[in-house]
Amino acid sequence: MAHDVQNYNLDQKFDFSASIKKSVLTVLGIGAAILVLGIILAMTGGGHHEEGAEAAGHAFHWYERLFANLWINNVYFTGIAIIGVFFFAIQYAAQAGWSAPITRIMLSLGNWLPIAGILMIVTFFVANHDLFHWTHSYLFDKASPEYDSIIDGKGAFFYWPMEKGTFPVFYIARMVIFFGFWVFFFNKFKQIAANEDQLGGNTHWFKMRSWSAYFLVFFAVSSSISAWDWVMSIDTHWFSTLFGWYVFASWFVAGLSTITLLTIFLKGKGYLEMVNENHIHDMGKFVFGFSIFWTYLWFSQFLLIYYANIPEETVYFVERLSSDIYGGFIFVNIIMNFVLPFLVLMTRDAKRHGIFLKVVCSLLIVGHWVDFFLMVQPGTLGHNGGIGLMEVGMLLVYGASFAFVVLSSLAKGNLVPKNHPMMEESYHHHI
Repeated sequence: MAHDVQNYNLDQKFDFSASIKKSVLTVLGIGAAILVLGIILAMTGGGHHEEGAEAAGHAFHWYERLFANLWINNVYFTGIAIIGVFFFAIQYAAQAGWSAPITRIMLSLGNWLPIAGILMIVTFFVANHDLFHWTHSYLFDKASPEYDSIIDGKGAFFYWPMEKGTFPVFYIARMVIFFGFWVFFFNKFKQIAANEDQLGGNTHWFKMRSWSAYFLVFFAVSSSISAWDWVMSIDTHWFSTLFGWYVFASWFVAGLSTITLLTIFLKGKGYLEMVNENHIHDMGKFVFGFSIFWTYLWFSQFLLIYYANIPEETVYFVERLSSDIYGGFIFVNIIMNFVLPFLVLMTRDAKRHGIFLKVVCSLLIVGHWVDFFLMVQPGTLGHNGGIGLMEVGMLLVYGASFAFVVLSSLAKGNLVPKNHPMMEESYHHHI
């Protein structure tokens, strides 16, 4: 069977053609137009006092909604990017052979990370008071009528070693360290992969395996803490002990869906001929399995809070379920991220056919964006949120920019790790 290997073009590069570029940039342009229209409508209708804004003691401004949208998309697309690197590292740490031809696709998602890091840090400095209640200094002043003992108790987690209510050194340091290390590991993987392509041999595979193990340990800690920092701290009074897992699961399903869509897209364009329906089936199983895992975590978090019925825990769900704006989206979230993928991908055939996977993966990418929308907006905007032109436009702008960065990076290097020691095993992968 060894002659199989010669039948494949292992030096293939993705051609990011003018027509594909045009499609991506068209989506970007449409998204930008919708976003601008949404902002104009919000500016002309915004600035008025509303029920949700009164509680916060200020008039609601259009830019607060813009900031909330920036934050949702920053966190969401950062997650998809880091999951690409994470899933790549898993393949090496687990010595997986089946996935050899598609590892470069996983790694390509990480090209968004440097951009994501800059966007996150800039957005935080511009929008912190509008997004995070804990950034207001009066909450930590015992003489102030606004003093909040619960937030004061958590203050050191954000501000150490500075005085609470001044500059959140510890918080910013964590953000910089996480992005710094994620980008460092991503570049390390890219460098080892490039060397493997040029030099061959097994040493690079062993090296990648060691670096993957270091990365996975760092990722385990950083992904959880970033979920607390970037999402859970919006609702400062509330906390959930499995929130880090929950955000990871949402990111993971979105990341797997992106990798699967990219693989099917490239196969449709005539690349990756060594990837057969067995490989696609494996990706389908991952998407299917982890959408159930996400649901399990959603339900665990909800059920424990529901039956314990402790006010400081239930506030999170009460705020969302009893809201005219967000109540319906809780059900949209569950239907898009669990019910439909579960029913569509249940059979073996569905996991092997591109058309089913395209539909489900596209649905899941939008569905998990809705999940992050539900995590961020109620705590930042109260009754002034919802999904409108601004939300749709911003999602399209981020999605198209992300696609452009990933496809550009795929066009630059080898699409297939031609000297991967398990390539031969992958050709004969059958399930």
